[in-house]
Amino acid sequence: MARTVVVGNDTFKRRNIVGVWLGLPLITLGIYPLVWHYKVNNEARRYLRDNTIRPGISLLAITLGAILIVPPFVSVYRTCSRIKRMEEQAGITSQIEPVLGLLLVFVFGLNSLYMQSHLNSIWDAHLRLGQATPAITPAGAIAALPLAPQA
Repeated sequence: MARTVVVGNDTFKRRNIVGVWLGLPLITLGIYPLVWHYKVNNEARRYLRDNTIRPGISLLAITLGAILIVPPFVSVYRTCSRIKRMEEQAGITSQIEPVLGLLLVFVFGLNSLYMQSHLNSIWDAHLRLGQATPAITPAGAIAALPLAPQA
């Protein structure tokens, strides 16, 4: 289950790494990894405040770019590099290795598990330092409402 973390004025997701890697891709018949790749690049764009990061182009590279073989691997490498920049900005010393992230594509697709674990470490660092607050999701707020008006 994903937890929403608010850093500054932006919200980010702290996702379950096994859910990202195995659970949701199986449930959605392979669609979730595409959505996840877009969202991770969008989070990187917002966190780094770098408008040159184009999540749609990253998604295009891993979908239609697969015809040319190379673009998906370039996209994974660049996404790992963005996560590394995010870790540097957050002051995290144990950082992601983009080459390892790229190599893990070939080992049961473990790259998403590796990348999400590093993203979670960024959000955890912000929560530990008190620079972020966990947000209540709208679904949780709705679930807390009574179903029928009380007399």
